[in-house]
Amino acid sequence: MIAELGHLLAFLALATAAAQSVLGLTTGGEATRRLAVATGMFTALAMLTLIISFVRLDFSVALVAANSHSQKPLIYRIAGAWGNHEGSMLLWCVIMSAYGAAAALWMRADRLRDRALGVQGLLTLGSLAYLLFASSPFLRLAVPPLEGRGMNPLLQDPAVALHPPFLYTGYVGLSFVFSIAAAGLINGSIDRDWAKRVRPWALTAWSALTVGIALGAIWAYYELGWGGWWFWDPVENASFMPWLVTAALVHSLIVTEKRGSMAAWTVFLAVLAFCLALLGTFLVRSGVMTSVHAFATDPTRGIVLLIGLAIAGGAALALYAWRAPKIPPGPEFDPVSREGALVLNNLFLSVGAALVLVGTVTPMFAQALNVSLSIGEPYFQLTFAPMMAVLLLFMPLAPMSAWRKTELKPILRRLAPAGILAVIAGGFAMIVGGWQPWLGFGVLVGVWVIAGVVLDLVRRAGPGGAGRLFKLPLAVWGMTIAHIGIGLFVIGATAETVTRSERTFPLQRGESATMQGWTFRFDGVRQVEGPNYNATRADITVTHDGRTDVIHPEKRIYPIAQSGTTEVSIRKTAWRDVYVALGDTIREEPGVWRIRIAFHPLIDWVFGGAGLIALGGFISLTAKLRRRAPATDAAAATTPEATTETPPAGAPA
Repeated sequence: MIAELGHLLAFLALATAAAQSVLGLTTGGEATRRLAVATGMFTALAMLTLIISFVRLDFSVALVAANSHSQKPLIYRIAGAWGNHEGSMLLWCVIMSAYGAAAALWMRADRLRDRALGVQGLLTLGSLAYLLFASSPFLRLAVPPLEGRGMNPLLQDPAVALHPPFLYTGYVGLSFVFSIAAAGLINGSIDRDWAKRVRPWALTAWSALTVGIALGAIWAYYELGWGGWWFWDPVENASFMPWLVTAALVHSLIVTEKRGSMAAWTVFLAVLAFCLALLGTFLVRSGVMTSVHAFATDPTRGIVLLIGLAIAGGAALALYAWRAPKIPPGPEFDPVSREGALVLNNLFLSVGAALVLVGTVTPMFAQALNVSLSIGEPYFQLTFAPMMAVLLLFMPLAPMSAWRKTELKPILRRLAPAGILAVIAGGFAMIVGGWQPWLGFGVLVGVWVIAGVVLDLVRRAGPGGAGRLFKLPLAVWGMTIAHIGIGLFVIGATAETVTRSERTFPLQRGESATMQGWTFRFDGVRQVEGPNYNATRADITVTHDGRTDVIHPEKRIYPIAQSGTTEVSIRKTAWRDVYVALGDTIREEPGVWRIRIAFHPLIDWVFGGAGLIALGGFISLTAKLRRRAPATDAAAATTPEATTETPPAGAPA
């Protein structure tokens, strides 16, 4: 009866979402708020029933039979509830309705809230209709099997168990950012108050999306066995494009909230981010691509999703085209000003997203025309990377600039120490790294970003010293931490990409391989049995600088799923990862195994930098929530301090 209860709860959520959308877009009021909370409650309970079915191994439910089995550990039984197309769509509906419920409980009661809840109800209605009539997770089997088929072994990983909830919190969160934008357009009130009320939701979505993307990169690094953390996979790009546009939105909202400018552009970014999220959903679930990240391969579902994308995206853009001409332009500003710096930020991030979009969808259009075309990493390195590098060079200028108009020379004088330090660091890195010019440039840019934001922090602290630092607003700390994270990410990504090395050695028991001063002695393999897999485990003795460790890379076979994975062993040092993977045996030489050894310098700076970016976003969100009282916000907007407030954490400013 658990599955039937979940089915009933999902239909109740469908009914309340329909009522929520009608009342929210017409009369509004307390009934709309209660319906939004009810929709969130019903979808959450429906998800709970599905999780219970997975935990209890109810193989009479088709989804459980297809994605679980009795040998699977508990954490992956739970994660199995959303590690598939139908379950992940239910998670999508849960998070979408949860945003509506949170807004109903948190937002100030007025027409903007009611219209936003109405639009969100309409989006939730469409998502639940697709779930129930095209992808129901609650279907029963007439003859239940004695054992399930199990989940994709590649997805049986803690990072992937957490990856979808965080990714969807960001991805689906853009739906409510759009709902507030649509409500503002319907009401004809895209102004400073509207921007102030959108920013917490945009920061929530963007920060959670950052965590989700980072978890996916970490998983790809150690689980796929290739040693890479980003492959410009179309599914990776599907979440990266809305991330870029939302980063631009977070910064554009600052200008609209503080100065009343760029309002039309800001609401367009909110609409565009939502449209790109819908496009990403279509790419992942339509079957137009093949990827370990993708869920669905059913063309019929793809057609339904394409129709939904056309309706929702077309309606969103049509609403913008109808209302945007009536949005006041706001006060003018000089190109050399904080507004000008944030416009530059928006320009580069938006064009960067367009470049990623072109590189992602062009091969699909070519395939539809029976033309063979492949766009890979070289395209993105030649187009996207240089544009972001130029943007990062301008990043430290924005926090030190004044609103409306500023003088450039004093800012450059204050940033001179950062420039000198960046040049020295870049030159040193190029020399140490074997005269690699790209390594030197990447380190220069990263150090420039970090030193620039630290100098701005010191400037804000003034003569008060360290004690004054801890009294600075949370928004300043959020911006500082996020920008430091960006600098660390750039340094780590450049070093890892330019100087990583890899070799494959054929070794038999007792033989050793030497690479970059490290010795790897292959001590043979043995068979081990895991909770739901059988593994061939290698014993490799690693020696470096007098220290000896034994590592155990594996090749696992999951009998239920009839597929395998490569489990690498990673020896971490202060500056790099030593990455060892067990390959296959060489047929012509019995007892000889391929051992792949790679060195990944500063890879932890990549993941740590992404973590700091997300942390900065959440700190800035906390600052917004603490300042949510209308009287406080109104007063702050008129104080001299508010006119020089640093933008909250986000992508480069």
